[in-house]
Amino acid sequence: MSKKTPKYTNEPLGRLEIIEDFLPAPEQLIFKQENEKVTLLLSRKSLNFFKKQAEKHGGHYQKMIRALLDHYVEHFAS
Repeated sequence: MSKKTPKYTNEPLGRLEIIEDFLPAPEQLIFKQENEKVTLLLSRKSLNFFKKQAEKHGGHYQKMIRALLDHYVEHFAS
């Protein structure tokens, strides 16, 4: 299966909606709960961001990523 490269144009995007930022600050992503192990490939840029934030706030980058995903699910799951 080959990946298709997106093609970008200068065409109008149509009706856009700006949504309120609902994501927590990095320091709010550190807490304990039950977990299940998975394998996930992240961009180096994203991984470095979470590692730096975890070090800065005395937490663990994997827990921060998990909390971010959980927050996203809570926001959109109805």
